[in-house]
Formats: sequence, C-alpha cells, structure tokens
Amino acid sequence: MASKSLALLTRRHFSSIRPHIYPGTRLPHAKYGGRHTVTMLPGDGIGPEMMEHIKRIFSFAHFPVDFETVELNSKDLNATSLEFALMACERNGIAIKGNIETKFDHPDFISRNVEIRRRLDLYANILHCVSIPTVPTRHKGIDIVLIRENTEGREYSGLEHETIKGVIESIKLVTRRNIERIARYTFEFAAANNRKKVTAVHKANIQKLGDGLFLQVARDMAKAEYPYIEFEAMIVDNASMQLVSRPQQFDIMLMPNLYGNIISNIACGLVGGPGLVSGINVGDKYALFETGTRNTGTALAGKNVANPTAFIRAAVDMLRYLGLDADAHRLSDALFATLTEQCLHTADIGGSEKTSTLIDSIIDNLATTPKEAEAH
Repeated sequence: MASKSLALLTRRHFSSIRPHIYPGTRLPHAKYGGRHTVTMLPGDGIGPEMMEHIKRIFSFAHFPVDFETVELNSKDLNATSLEFALMACERNGIAIKGNIETKFDHPDFISRNVEIRRRLDLYANILHCVSIPTVPTRHKGIDIVLIRENTEGREYSGLEHETIKGVIESIKLVTRRNIERIARYTFEFAAANNRKKVTAVHKANIQKLGDGLFLQVARDMAKAEYPYIEFEAMIVDNASMQLVSRPQQFDIMLMPNLYGNIISNIACGLVGGPGLVSGINVGDKYALFETGTRNTGTALAGKNVANPTAFIRAAVDMLRYLGLDADAHRLSDALFATLTEQCLHTADIGGSEKTSTLIDSIIDNLATTPKEAEAH
C-alpha cells in the first residue's frame, strides 16, 4: 500500500476537492439500512465495461451504495428512453454515467449528454486537473480546478437553424441570472476548498455584450463580495496559450460553456490525457459524475486496454458528495498507489497494462487498507 507521504499527497492533491453545496440544497439521503441508491447510465463505448468495474470495486469494498442501471445510448433513438433515465436521476438525486455518443449524421438527434445536464439544471461542471508523479507529461506541478457554466451559451448547446438554404444561424444566449449563479458558485467553491485565485476566461473584446456581461458580473462580484480571493480576467486566446506554456499560474478557471469545453480538454491533455480526469456536474437538486472529457472511447471498447482512472475518480467524487469521506479516501488512495507505487499504467500513459490489471491492483490495495481511513 502507499507510503505515508504518498497517502498525504493523495489526499491533499489527487482527489480531494469537494463540490460546494449551498445550505438548503436537497441532497440524496441514505435509504434501506443506510445505503444510497445511485442511477448508473453506462452509455456507449467503454462506458458499460467501466461501470461493471465500478460495481465490482464497490461490492468488494462494501461501500454502502446500490446502483440502479438504466440503459441510455446512441443506438436507441426512442425519446422514451431519455425520459426513463431522467426520472431515475430525479428519483435518486445522483447519477454516474459513461458518455453517450452524439450522432453527427442525424440532424434531429439531440445530444443526450447536453439534454440531461439541461433538464436536471446541472449548471456547474467541475474538473480537477492535477499532475500524477509517475505519468509522463511536459509540465509538472499542475493543480487546476476548471469550473464551467453547463446549461447556456447556446453556441455549444445547439440552438441553431437554417434561415434559407445554405445560411445557418447559431445563437448564443446568456443570462445575467445564470452568469451570477456560476460566478457565485466558483467563488464559494474557492473559499470552501482554500483556493486563492480565480481567472475568468472570456472573449469580451469581440463579444462585447454576451461575454462583456460575463466579465462584468464576475469582476463586480469578486470586488464586492470576495475581496480576499485574487481575481483576474484573461481573453480565451491568451488563456489557451498561457495554459500550455505555464499552467502552474492557474488555480481556478471560471468559464462560459463553449470555452470551458475547449479549455478543459487542453488541461486534461496537460496532465496525461482523457483517461485520467473525472468531471462533476452539480445543481441545486441533483448531481452527476462522469469522465472529464466526455468522450466514448469507442475504439477501445471490449479490448481490455482502456484507462479506468477517470471513471474511478468519478466514483471517488460521488462518494465524497454523498458524505462517505472515509470510503472516498480509501478508494482514492488505492487508485493512487496503483498508479504511483505499483506504477501500473495503461498504454495511453506510457505503459502496457490491461484495464483488468489496474482494477485487480486497486482491489488488492483496498484489501490492505483499514475500513476507517485516516481523516484529512
């Protein structure tokens, strides 16, 4: 099992962020003898096999979580399937999912991923991109939290139409209410997680009204309500360059929807790629946990070669959201030891191990860890 120094590094940096939860937020409560029920949406690509690994780990470790599996994938174009999945998410209050492929060749096919976030009002998307010591990357010492508005900025969400043949209008729609909501969430998150600086990413030099409002709201809120948190603003072009040249300068990045999608993928690449980072989606009522880059990994499906780290970290985030901190620590430490002390890596991060080898190692590490993990 990991040494004491590795365990401390795990808990301090690897998977230690906690989604900020406002007072009065309805949290899912444990049912049936203290057990939580979580909706599981396997999705497409590697999602189904990764969800089976998660269920195996949870069963072995006796985590008090039961999964209600609901099939929702790109092969089923029936709108009823989406409604069943949404009802399950609303009933349980919390979900873990694989990515659902969005069909490019079906103009009327609505992204199930976007629709779930919109219908459940999961307005905040949070990624924690942190360097893992044994993963080869160009930069070291990265520890960035990316917070993205998840429900508007319709140039991402697909509000577009063809006015006349060959002329497409794609509309960007933003509101002060939702900008204020994501900005306040970000500053409250910074305070709750002892983060010192927020960088707002924008294109207000060109989109003077839409991004201008985003920048004004964030800047005014920082000055009036959070003077103890350093605030800076950066145009998205420059932010992209700064991120790949000197990422250590960033602490928390606050972004509208489309910029957040692009910047988040860059940040995931900087720490080793899409197989390593989880994504948290939260609103006032519900929460959903998934991989950070939202790709299906279809080419890897069924080959036992995909990196399970992002999915396992999503499960850690979910445990922490449920208040099961000791279980979250155990799983995070077991995963971190697999990647660092045992140095077991899949091909995407320079190794040759199979998915199942990493899962077996995580289970072995859990077996040697006390059930009452040391608190932070």
